[in-house]
Amino acid sequence: MAWTVREITRAMLPVLLALTLVEIGSGLVLGSFESTLLAYPTLLVLVPVTIGTAGNLGSILAARLSTAFHLGLLSFSPTDDRLAGNALATTALAVSVFPFVGAGAWVLTELAGAARLGLGTVVLVATASGVTLAVLAVVVSVVATYAAYRLGLDPDDVVIPVVTNVCDVLGVVVLFLVVVVLV
Repeated sequence: MAWTVREITRAMLPVLLALTLVEIGSGLVLGSFESTLLAYPTLLVLVPVTIGTAGNLGSILAARLSTAFHLGLLSFSPTDDRLAGNALATTALAVSVFPFVGAGAWVLTELAGAARLGLGTVVLVATASGVTLAVLAVVVSVVATYAAYRLGLDPDDVVIPVVTNVCDVLGVVVLFLVVVVLV
């Protein structure tokens, strides 16, 4: 592929326009969640950290899959050990990181005198949201990498923006659903 402004624009403009719509959807979901966030400030602290961490996990996985694809080491087969290993590592990282995310959010709101949920509840919400998001980030990363391959796009250019934006939306939705179930 020739790397001209025209070719880059042709490849990325549709992706960026679609992702803009995805982010607008995320804002709408977050707006509908506003009263709950204001009632429980710890959840308000969790929103950016949860979606950021999920996006980071998905981006790391996407970069690893893209590199493996370029090296010819990725087969997109359910029996691909490299694919399974990276998916498992992403999920294990979420299991180990998100309890600290929840505890940190609780400590910050406790120091501010605004904590209205118990530490255990916040850690459970963060962990359940984080693990669910990690699984979804794995799915989104694999699908986006495969779609880029099938569409003849460079996964290095397309997959990370797609994964981070989709994880933003999923982060808000998953956090909201987990809060509805657990709080």
